Amino acid sequence: MPYYFDWTYLLVLAGVVLSLLASAKVKSTYKKYSKVRSMNGMTGAQAAEQILHANEIYDVRIEAIDGNLTDHYDPSAKTLCLSEGVYSNLSVAALGIAAHECGHAIQHAQGYAPLKIRTAIVPVANFGAKLSWPLILLGLVLGSSGSQMLINIGILMFSFSVLFQLVTLPVEFNASARAVAALENMGILYGEEVGGTKKVLKAAALTYVAAAAASILQLLRLILLFGRRDD
Repeated sequence: MPYYFDWTYLLVLAGVVLSLLASAKVKSTYKKYSKVRSMNGMTGAQAAEQILHANEIYDVRIEAIDGNLTDHYDPSAKTLCLSEGVYSNLSVAALGIAAHECGHAIQHAQGYAPLKIRTAIVPVANFGAKLSWPLILLGLVLGSSGSQMLINIGILMFSFSVLFQLVTLPVEFNASARAVAALENMGILYGEEVGGTKKVLKAAALTYVAAAAASILQLLRLILLFGRRDD
C-alpha cells in the first residue's frame, strides 16, 4: 500500500510548538523578575488595592488562591484572585501581574467593549468546543448524505472557540497597558522596574497570541481536511 503523509499535521505541530515556546518564555521571564524585589516594598495585594482605589473601585475583593500563575479577575463575583506567588510577593513580577488583573477589573467597571464581547462569547465558545468534535466524528461515521452538514456544523462550532481566542487578544493587551501606566504614574514602580514588568507582561501576552494562532491553524486544518473528503 502506498504511504500517505498528511501534511496538515504540520499545522497542528506548528501550533503546539508556538504554545510550548510561549509557555517557556513566560515561565523563564516570570522566574527572573520574581527574584527582583521592588524598591517600595509593596506586595501584589497591596499594589492591587491601591490601583483599584485610585480608579474609584471599592467593591472588588482581593483574594489569595492556590497555584502558580493562576491569577485572574472574576467579573461575576467581582473578585481579584491572586496566586500564592503574587498575593504576598514583593517582586517586580508580582506587582506587574497584580496590576494586570486590576486592568481587567477597571475594564469591567468602565464597560470596556471587547471585555463585554468576550464575556458574551464564553458560553457559546465553551458549548462549541464540547460539541465540535463529536459532530465531526459523527459525520464521518455516518457517511450519509447529511454527514457533510454535521461536519460543517462541527467546524462552525469550533470556529466560536477561535473567535473567543481572537477577542481575548485586545482584552489582554489593553489590561497590560493599563497595568504599566498605573504602576508608573502612581509611582509604585520606578525606572528599570517598569521595564522588568513590561517584559513579564509581554511574555504573558505571547501565550494568548500562541493560543490564538494554534486555534486558527487547527481550524484551517479542519477546513482543508474536510474540504477534500473524497480523497
